[in-house]
Amino acid sequence: MFEIIFLIVLSCYFIQSVLFIIGIRKSFSKVKESELPTATVIVAAKDEEENILRCISSLNNLIYPENKLEIIIVDDNSSDSTGKIIDEFICDKSRFKKILPQKEAGILRGKTNALASAIRIASGEIILTTDADCEVKPEWVKTIVSYNQKDVAAVNGFTTQAASDNFGGMQAIDFIYLQSVAAGTTNLNMPISCIGNNMSYRKAAYDEVGGYKNLPFSVTEDFVLLNAIKKLNKYKIIYPLDINSLVTSLPCKDIKSLFQQKKRWSVGGLGVRPAGYLIMANGFLTNLCILLTPLLFSAVSLYLIVFKVAIDYFLLFPVHKRLGIKKNLKYFLSFELYYIIYVVAIPFILLTSRKVIWKGRKY
Repeated sequence: MFEIIFLIVLSCYFIQSVLFIIGIRKSFSKVKESELPTATVIVAAKDEEENILRCISSLNNLIYPENKLEIIIVDDNSSDSTGKIIDEFICDKSRFKKILPQKEAGILRGKTNALASAIRIASGEIILTTDADCEVKPEWVKTIVSYNQKDVAAVNGFTTQAASDNFGGMQAIDFIYLQSVAAGTTNLNMPISCIGNNMSYRKAAYDEVGGYKNLPFSVTEDFVLLNAIKKLNKYKIIYPLDINSLVTSLPCKDIKSLFQQKKRWSVGGLGVRPAGYLIMANGFLTNLCILLTPLLFSAVSLYLIVFKVAIDYFLLFPVHKRLGIKKNLKYFLSFELYYIIYVVAIPFILLTSRKVIWKGRKY
């Protein structure tokens, strides 16, 4: 009986993975370079003295038509030397400006407030966001913005993580796996998630939904905004697989920070549309069957486990190859073990507590 249940669940897992691959492979047209609109890059930084210079140095190398790009760095009430590092770096660079967030009011709190403060003064037609621990490619803005046809309101890009050991490598692959699911569903017109460190949207669409001040507060503000734009039913939201739009972030340093990150994402993802819950339920059941296999041992179950691992690999391999990060797949087995454990554990964790600690703030 267990083998039959496992086979049914795994069959659904296989079908949804095929659909993800179909969505990921979808191609999109671009605008001509002469028609690129104005753009604003926004980074909210809080206590990022270890990372901010790496980030803004990469932003300084961005290639974009003259006088069409501005970069706003929000020093989100840092208690370390983040602000000083920013000031010293941008003092002679006209593209950059540093601001402090407006006073928190109502639902505008934390990073959401910092982003809203920057968007309010942004002059670009297209808003791009990344994080202070990220490094972007010189072609990042040009590539992302080039996908903004007139009927497109939001363009998401892939983010990987620096991987030098099993702990960082499994996080890097997990990042790509989750974004592959996001890209696959988004490109099939069922967006269920995005990642704010490689996201862009039309300022006009942001204003049309009322901005962050008019949206429910969430610890995953990018996801809430994506949903609001989708509900307008006027624009396309796309997630192209393009090596030139790849952003590189840093993995969590320890188990504690990784746990807090996963919990924050999970709490924020509770507002996902029904299709998202079906995908999460399928992933939970598939991985639960794997964990139960030692208790209900059979040769058939072992074959099914091998098939599940193969499904994940054949989803991840072409994405890693296209993004030029195939070397990270040497950590694939570490990712599989990590993925199986946390996907099963997260629902039980959320049943006991939904309190989130992020950047020293509690939500």
